[in-house]
Amino acid sequence: MLSTDGKMRLTDVADTEQLLRLIQSVPSPKAEPFKMWLAKVGYERIEETEDPEIGIDRLMETYLKKGYSTAWINQRLKSIEVRKELTDEWEDRGVKKGQEYAILTDEITKAWSDKTVKEYKQLKGLKKENLRDNMTNLELVLNMLAEASTAEISKEKKPKTFVENKIVAQQGGTIAGNTRKAIEAKSGKKIVTATNAKVLKAKGENKKLE
Repeated sequence: MLSTDGKMRLTDVADTEQLLRLIQSVPSPKAEPFKMWLAKVGYERIEETEDPEIGIDRLMETYLKKGYSTAWINQRLKSIEVRKELTDEWEDRGVKKGQEYAILTDEITKAWSDKTVKEYKQLKGLKKENLRDNMTNLELVLNMLAEASTAEISKEKKPKTFVENKIVAQQGGTIAGNTRKAIEAKSGKKIVTATNAKVLKAKGENKKLE
């Protein structure tokens, strides 16, 4: 990797999973709090597998602690459900997880917001943060409409190739895109903006994220 002196040098690196495994192997008492935390997280994950409602409750609690409003959280949880229905449909159509999911998501996002996922995140000043966690209520609603429309069209047309799935994704996103344009024409306000979670917190709108 490139070092501070500008030269390429052999460097030890590790991803998150590897780092956690290293922590588990450290015999020092100082590592015990981390090991206990890993055990707790593992136990909670097993609980959520057995009873998904527990995971939903924990997710809602996490969003509340971050300062999101109950109305926003309800929209976000619904968006997760809609997304799952869409990815289940993609799986049925033979779409591969990972890159192909990302490409189709990009097509949907661009069709309804006029921006790719990368451009959308750049607009909101995001890096690794989740884009949906930085959407306003209305952005979430339109994103859900785009994904739900795509799923419904796919169920009817039953696309057999990736190219056909891309066309369906564009069609689903366009439905929400037309809705966005109609709302903007009537309200005179842009829906897709740089507003993100940090901006909303800074505004202190009822001390909750809208």
